[in-house]
Amino acid sequence: MSSTALSNMPSNLPSSESAAPKRDAQFVRVAETQRESLSFFIDGHEVNALQGDTLLTAVLMQQRRVRESEFSGAPRAGFCLIGACQDCWMRTEEGLRLRACSTLVTQGMRVVTRLAEVAFVAGPASSASGAAYSAVTANGDTQ
Repeated sequence: MSSTALSNMPSNLPSSESAAPKRDAQFVRVAETQRESLSFFIDGHEVNALQGDTLLTAVLMQQRRVRESEFSGAPRAGFCLIGACQDCWMRTEEGLRLRACSTLVTQGMRVVTRLAEVAFVAGPASSASGAAYSAVTANGDTQ
C-alpha cells in the first residue's frame, strides 16, 4: 500500500490534534426527516437532533465518535447499537452516566465526549442553566 493511501486511512488511535473531535458525521439520515427538531449540546457546542432520536443517533449524526475511551483515549462509536455491549456510555456535563443507544435525546441535554470535561456534582443532574432535565430511555423509563 502506498504511503498516500496509508495517510488517508482513518486511525482508531488517540490523536495529538486538538482535544475536540472532528465534526464529520458517522450517520446520515435517510428517513423520518419530518420529526420536530430540538437542540442539545455536545462538548459545549449546540447541535440539532430530531424528537425520538436516541442520544447515540443524535451524536453520530453530528460526528464520528460518541466518546473517547477513558482507558486509552481511543475514539468509541458504540458497537452493538442495542444496549448489550457497554461501548456507548456517555456522561452529561454534570457526570450523570447515560447509555447513548437507549436514551432519548432531550431539548437542552448537555453531554461530553471526554471524561476530563465532566464536572461531577452531587445530587440530580441539571443543565448548565440550572433547569433540571431527566434522561428518557427508548422504552420510556426516566433516568
